[in-house]
Amino acid sequence: MKRKTVILAIAIAALLIGAAIGWRFERDLAVAAARAAHGSEMIDTRCGPIEVQQAGEGAPLLMIHGSGGGHDQGMAWARPLTQHVRVIAMSRFGYLRTPRPADASPEAQADAHICLLDALGIEKAAVMGVSAGAPSALQAAIRHPQRISALILIVPIAYKPGSVADSAPPISDDKDAWLLRLLGSDFLFWSALRIAKGPLIRHVLATPPELLPGASAAERQRVADLADRILPVSARAAGLRDDTRLGKRLGPYPLDTISAPTLVVSARDDGFGTFAAAEYTASRIPGAHFLGFASGGHLLVGHDATVRTEILTLLAPDAATR
Repeated sequence: MKRKTVILAIAIAALLIGAAIGWRFERDLAVAAARAAHGSEMIDTRCGPIEVQQAGEGAPLLMIHGSGGGHDQGMAWARPLTQHVRVIAMSRFGYLRTPRPADASPEAQADAHICLLDALGIEKAAVMGVSAGAPSALQAAIRHPQRISALILIVPIAYKPGSVADSAPPISDDKDAWLLRLLGSDFLFWSALRIAKGPLIRHVLATPPELLPGASAAERQRVADLADRILPVSARAAGLRDDTRLGKRLGPYPLDTISAPTLVVSARDDGFGTFAAAEYTASRIPGAHFLGFASGGHLLVGHDATVRTEILTLLAPDAATR
């Protein structure tokens, strides 16, 4: 009798704990979905509808987010720049409310960037590609040089020849598959945020978590915010799958044809190995400035202010000086 009572108590406790976890998950997911939709609008372009969030005044800057992002991630990253420039943060193909067309290549996405500028009545803009946003930013500068006033590549996923040594071991197919499973489930990602945040920061955000204790409170909050903003991953899954495939088959671009003033930034301990490719890319673009850090990971922990100053030096020199 006592044994049955204990088993019943354990079962009831498990049900209550499961119900509490389910309630917390549903609540947090609803908050994340509302946050992802906040501030954006759909712009009809000749390349199809594109989700956009805008803020600030001044010279236009088209902000192209990385994997797991959207207009929300792009604006969160670029918002400090809105004191000096007009930031146009868009959701790439397959992210949030921007549909994925049959051709979701970087070339097609670059053409869609120009379609967006046309729809907004912007003749020329700077373009900033972060991480997996770099290929379409590069293609925009290559395919539409007359429309791009400056090019900024932050921890870019980019091609490098085999003769250039890797700055980090290549990500295996097995790890890619594991990451896609994690990033394909809102519940799995939500759980990882709460019980395995260190490994998540290391493997999903490619940043050594041991950098965070020594970082400023603002930097720690920035990293936490970027991780939280990946939810809901279900609304970003199509874009994430495309980015994963693209990273495995990048080819060389005619970088020497790029005429826009260019800034390229990376950190040597970026777990995605962008440092070597970023350095190579900068070496091939005429007049490009490469800003490389010894540490900071994919999120450039500890260098946020420096990077933004360099960006403003390129886009708004008077503001950078102030």
